[in-house]
Amino acid sequence: MTANDKLVLALPNGRILAEVMPLLNRAGIVAEREFDDPATRQLRFTTNHPNLDIVRTRSFDVATFVAFGAAQLGVAGNDVLMEFNYDEIYAPLDLGVGRCRISVAEPADLAGSDDPQSWSHVRVATKYPKITRRHFAARGVQAECIKLNGAIELAPALGLCRRIVDLVSTGATLKANGLVEIERIAEVTSRLIVNRAAMKTRHNLVAPWIERIAGVANAA
Repeated sequence: MTANDKLVLALPNGRILAEVMPLLNRAGIVAEREFDDPATRQLRFTTNHPNLDIVRTRSFDVATFVAFGAAQLGVAGNDVLMEFNYDEIYAPLDLGVGRCRISVAEPADLAGSDDPQSWSHVRVATKYPKITRRHFAARGVQAECIKLNGAIELAPALGLCRRIVDLVSTGATLKANGLVEIERIAEVTSRLIVNRAAMKTRHNLVAPWIERIAGVANAA
């Protein structure tokens, strides 16, 4: 079997990877030894199944790889799915890991006197411009989004904007930067995602993995 014949499972780096790997291990998927080596520059890894490889990438890129068929399976937060809304992606299973939320936050000294319901226009730093615009448009607020890919909590302190929209888990990072949540947009968990075309053309290979992972996730 060549590399092109194998199924590819795309996984996000970081906290979600640490949470999802025990689940995948219980489903019988074990990556090669180099997968756990923090010094490795390798991005694609074999597993104990000859027809399945794992790739590691940024969370946003997982959805892109799956949508365009470079990976047939993946794990992505529904924040990513909400932002990109790819028609090519089927998300059959909530894995129940990577729990967090998408929230609006602002400086604590502003929050005490602020009324979000009175806004007609808001400038926001975020890596989720589509989610942010939809959220505010639903109540008639025009959102001017400044796209950042990291260090979003710095934006108010540096005068870039007064408010941000970002993922929040414990709230510790917000607190450390003098920010507080003022609105919650959506709850986030990680989902098993599948390329729709692969689900049709390689159903005999893809479907058993969905069933196996679902059995483990539902038993958790």
